[in-house]
This record gives sequence, C-alpha cells and structure tokens, in this order.
Amino acid sequence: MRIGKAGRVFALILLLTTVGCDRVTKQAATARLAGRPSVSYFADTFRLEYAENPGAFMSLGEGLPNWARAGLLIVLAGVGLLVVAFAAFKLRWIGLARIGAVLYVAGGASNLVDRIARGTVVDFMNVGIGPVRSGIFNVADVALMAGIVLILLGSHIRK
Repeated sequence: MRIGKAGRVFALILLLTTVGCDRVTKQAATARLAGRPSVSYFADTFRLEYAENPGAFMSLGEGLPNWARAGLLIVLAGVGLLVVAFAAFKLRWIGLARIGAVLYVAGGASNLVDRIARGTVVDFMNVGIGPVRSGIFNVADVALMAGIVLILLGSHIRK
C-alpha cells in the first residue's frame, strides 16, 4: 500500500511535535526542578522531580564503565532506531504500526541527543500510589513505550 503525502506530513508533524515537547519539558525541568525538592500533585499520585539518568530504562546499565555504557546506549540505541525507521519505511507500515514507529523513533532520538550532548538523560516525572511508584521518566520515554505498544498492536490488527 502506498503512503500518501498527507500520511508523510502527519508523520513528520508527529515526529517534530514529540521531539519538541520532550526537549521543551526537559529544559523546563532542568530550569525549575534541578536542585529542588520534588513537587507532588493529586495526593502524591504524580510527582515532578529532577533526575539525570546515566543508564537506560529504570537506570539499567548505569553501573557500567563509561565506554561500555556509551557503546550500548549510544551506538546500539542509534542502530535500533535506524532499524525501526528502515523497517517502517521499507515494509510500508501503515496505521497504528506507522504511528508507533514515528513515536518510537522520536522518543529514542530525543533521548539519544541527551546521551550524546550530556552523557545522561533528564528525567522528571514519577507516578504511583503510596509505596508503589514508577521509575522517573520523561516525555521521550512515554513516546518510546507508546510506540512499542502501537507497533505491536498494529502488527496484529489486520484491515
């Protein structure tokens, strides 16, 4: 199936909006939350707290030597993003799978920019109830996770 011009424009707008939102919120978190105590909302269900994550999801890999962490989180992540983008383009993903690929690439690319420029990723959101809490995450992480879900859904839903 051929992807029309409107589909390409939508994908580009989604990509730029996702990356832009992530960059702006990370900048705001750095300016307003760094060095300050966390701020909670909705009876502590949602927290804003600044963190710099040298590792991956849930700080995985943060204890690795710098060269290994850079290799895994910059090189392999970059290759992974290229593979997903190439697959979506070459296989002409449509619908949910295509939207998922755009979100995945946008979130991954924005976090990759942090890793290259800073060596860490700025995280600032945390959700939970009582002692059951998520890790600290950012908008790019939400885009990555939503992208994975949509790719999986889109690959299993037949039109």
